[in-house]
Amino acid sequence: MTTRGVLYVHSAPRALCPHVEWAIAGVLGTRVNLDWIRQPAAPGTWRSEFSWKGQVGTASKLASALRGWHLLRFEVTAEPCATAEGERYSCTPDLGIFHAVTGMHGDILIPEDRLRASLARSERDGTDLAAEIAKLLGKPWDDELEPFRYAGEGAPVRWLHQVV
Repeated sequence: MTTRGVLYVHSAPRALCPHVEWAIAGVLGTRVNLDWIRQPAAPGTWRSEFSWKGQVGTASKLASALRGWHLLRFEVTAEPCATAEGERYSCTPDLGIFHAVTGMHGDILIPEDRLRASLARSERDGTDLAAEIAKLLGKPWDDELEPFRYAGEGAPVRWLHQVV
């Protein structure tokens, strides 16, 4: 079963750009040449985005291939399909990686065991339940990435297909 999604590289130092392309190519099994533009939200960095099509699980493979570079900010999304829910990965140098399952309308689906764990942690440690739920929804990642998202409006999008 195939799905499709988008990879947003929000910011990468220029020297890292070819390595990002090679990592993506390794996952998709095809050569990748991204169109890089300057990222005004972080001078000295570059951004790119493209749409991909591949097997279910491609989003997690892309996120895994990119997560090790400390200076990289990115997001990967995958649309739901007949055999799998959608996914969203967000990664920042300060926060690391965030993963969420998304439904057919793009809303984040939080498993009940994670909600129960957040409630228990809140009761046990006296932490704010709203803050715990905000983490489950990826709010800290959204807050950090939002300036980079706006800076990328109007950027070109390229469709890539995984070689099967």
